[in-house]
Amino acid sequence: MLNFAYHNPTHYVYGPGEHLNLGNYLKPLVSAKILLHYGGGSVVRTGLLERIRKSLAEAGIEWAELGGVKPNPSVTLVREGIALCRQERIGLVLAVGGGSVIDSAKGIAVGVPNTCDIWELYSHKGSVPEHQPLPVATVLTLPAAGSENSPNTVLSNEETHRKLGFKHMGLRPVLSIVDPSLFLTLPHAQMAYGACDMLCHIFERYFTNTTSTALTDALAEATMRTIMTQARILNADLQNVDAWGQLALCGTMAHNDLLGVGRAQSWACHALEHELSAIYDVPHGAGLAVIVPAYMEAVWPCNPGIYAQWATNVMGVTPQRDTTAVVREGIDRLRAWYRELGLPQSMQELGIPATADFAAMAAAACKVYGGGAAIPTLPGVHPLTAEEAAAVYHAAI
Repeated sequence: MLNFAYHNPTHYVYGPGEHLNLGNYLKPLVSAKILLHYGGGSVVRTGLLERIRKSLAEAGIEWAELGGVKPNPSVTLVREGIALCRQERIGLVLAVGGGSVIDSAKGIAVGVPNTCDIWELYSHKGSVPEHQPLPVATVLTLPAAGSENSPNTVLSNEETHRKLGFKHMGLRPVLSIVDPSLFLTLPHAQMAYGACDMLCHIFERYFTNTTSTALTDALAEATMRTIMTQARILNADLQNVDAWGQLALCGTMAHNDLLGVGRAQSWACHALEHELSAIYDVPHGAGLAVIVPAYMEAVWPCNPGIYAQWATNVMGVTPQRDTTAVVREGIDRLRAWYRELGLPQSMQELGIPATADFAAMAAAACKVYGGGAAIPTLPGVHPLTAEEAAAVYHAAI
C-alpha cells in the first residue's frame, strides 16, 4: 500500500424528501448571495426548481440563477457563470442536477477568484490556481459521476473538441443532498449510463499493480457487486426508491476516492472515452461500455492476478487453474451485464465510424494523461503507448 492523505469535508445528507430542507442545511454556510446553477428540462418539468427556490427563500438566502447546462458541460457556459458571479458578488455555487451540472458549477467556482481563463486550468495538467475556489453545494438529481463528493470536474471545449478534467481539493462540495425520490423520473438510459460510469470509476482504482491493498480491494469489490445488483433491480423497476438510494451511495463511494487510497490509479479508460465524447458527443457511460472491455482485453495479461481476483470475487466466475479462462469469462460476463442494461458494445452502436481518426485521439489522450513524458503513455497495469491506445479503439470496432 502506498502513502496517502485523505480529507473529506462534505456534509452528506441522504434521504427521501431531504431536498425540501435545503435552505436549512445551506443557511449556516452562506453569508452572501449564491448562484443557483442547473440544466433545465426535468428540473423545471418536475417542479424541483420551484421547490428549491421556495426552500432558499424561506431560509432568507438570496440568489442569482444560471441554467442551460448540457451533457458534456461547456466551458462557454462556465465563462458566462464566472462573469455573472463576479457581477453579483456570489459567495457559493449551488448545483441542482447531475454530474454535468456539478462539474459546470465547480468550473465556475474555481474560475471566479482566479485571473486566468478557466480553460487554462483544465488544459495544463498540474497547474495551480492562485486562490481557493468558491464553496460548492449540490442537490443531486442523477446518480452517476460521484461529483457530489469528489474534488474532480470535467469540462468540454466545443471550439477545440477537447474534454479535460481538473482536480482541486477545495472543490469537494461543502454540502451534498442525495434524495433518491428525485431519481424516480429518470429514464432507463440514464440509469444504465450512470451505473456504467460508477463501475468504471472503481475499475480505474482497483486494477493496479500496487500490492497489500486488502481492505480497499474488499470495499471496492463489495461496491462493484452492489452497483451491478441494484442496476439489475432498477432495470426491471425504475420506481424502486431503495434501489436508487443504494445505487446513489455506490456512485458517491466510487468517486470520493476512499476506494483509491494507497493505490496507484489508472484513468486510461476515462482518457480514451473523453476523446470520443469530446468529438462525437456520445453519452459518457455509453462510451465507457464500449471502451472498457476492449481495454481489459488489451492489458489484463500484464497483471492476470488482479483480473482473476475481480472475475472471481465480483463477476462470480468459478476459480479454475486456467487463469486465462477465468479472466475472459469475467470480461464476457461484464459485456453481458452491459448488454442486459441496453448499453452499446461497439463503435458502430455509438454512431462512430470505423474511419474515425483513432490514432489522433489516442495520441491526444496519451498527451493529456502522460505526465509530460518524452513518450507519453496512459497509466495502468500496463502503460499504453499511443499506438497501443489506438489498437484499443480499433478493437472496439
